[in-house]
Amino acid sequence: MDLVFKNVCIKDDAPLTDVLVKDGRIADITPNSGAAGTRVIDAEGRVMLPGLVESHLHLEKANANRVPNLSGTLQEAIAVTAKLKPTFTREDILERASATIRMMVKNGTTTVRAHSEFDPAQGFVGLDAVLTLKERFKDIIDIQIVAFPQEGIFKAPGTDKMMYEAMEKGADAVGGIPYNDPDPNQHMDFVFKLARDVNKDLDFHQDFADNADKMSIEMLARKTIENGWEGRVSVGHMTALGAVEPKKRDEVIKLIADAGITVMCLPATDLHLGARSDTYNVRRCLTPVRALRDGGVNVTLATNNIRNAFTPFNNGDLLQITALAIPACHLGGADDQATVLPMITANAAKALGMKDYGLEKGKKADLVLVDTKKVSDVILDIPDRLFVVKNGKIVIESARQITYAF
Repeated sequence: MDLVFKNVCIKDDAPLTDVLVKDGRIADITPNSGAAGTRVIDAEGRVMLPGLVESHLHLEKANANRVPNLSGTLQEAIAVTAKLKPTFTREDILERASATIRMMVKNGTTTVRAHSEFDPAQGFVGLDAVLTLKERFKDIIDIQIVAFPQEGIFKAPGTDKMMYEAMEKGADAVGGIPYNDPDPNQHMDFVFKLARDVNKDLDFHQDFADNADKMSIEMLARKTIENGWEGRVSVGHMTALGAVEPKKRDEVIKLIADAGITVMCLPATDLHLGARSDTYNVRRCLTPVRALRDGGVNVTLATNNIRNAFTPFNNGDLLQITALAIPACHLGGADDQATVLPMITANAAKALGMKDYGLEKGKKADLVLVDTKKVSDVILDIPDRLFVVKNGKIVIESARQITYAF
């Protein structure tokens, strides 16, 4: 074996097991294997997870806290970023995004879906930089790139042509933002046609608002079914659904489930930007995670932005995102807690179409050994990531020792 992790906890109340890695894959998972390896690591009962999956992030805008968003509103975040984007050079993006990738990998993320934006004014500087990073870090982290028309498609003439060019350049998924074009129906029709033409999944910024008066998720779900794209569409934010009364909300959720659409909750950004006009009894302005989950929708948790006008904090740690979501989304009950960790592992992998993912024999060896001894404690402890393994190779190793003087 290349790697042998002995005495690993994979499931609470089950015997410890050994995880054997060979040629970049999990060769076996078996107790008391007695296997030898180039490197043998005794986990001493600590928990092993499959690599964490960051399902929605803006890499080229990360670590760009250069002009403050004084009001904390979405509108000012957009305005501030619009002023900053012309100053984003290729070298600047590469430097900031590389630092962001290192933050994420250190915290156990082995796959990220990055929304990379472009428009006729700025060209492809951001997309081209992220494509470079995808190749540069391919042995460290898998980067899926979404071709994202942040400024709209028809509102910014020439973006329609650039969408096709972005796919030719190597983008992995087609992005959309229906609420940022005059006609959401026209916007959706365009991106669905593009997705069919290139046979790629779709990932939308959807219904990012405090109120539900302009929601288009029902239209999107119906178009998903009409186009036969069930299971190939994701939406991020969708905070407006949280403002819908329960009976109607549940009807919409059933339609989302029927369309096989994944909903990506982005608690750090949406809590920060949402409800800024509320003067009392301030709303959370989050997508209704529990109702979506209970309605059979695949739900993930993701970071969205790191240290910029949209989210002036975050450190690339998905476990901290889950810790935030637990109280914010009312996921603190014992039964609810058990559903949270999959939102940054199996659920996120499903959303990204990762067929080779999981802590199972034969799957890719993307693994994280954490410093806690119960799976149910992982989201509570936010433990140190002791080893991060990508494609069977150790990419992060923490040797920090803590000595208590009491």
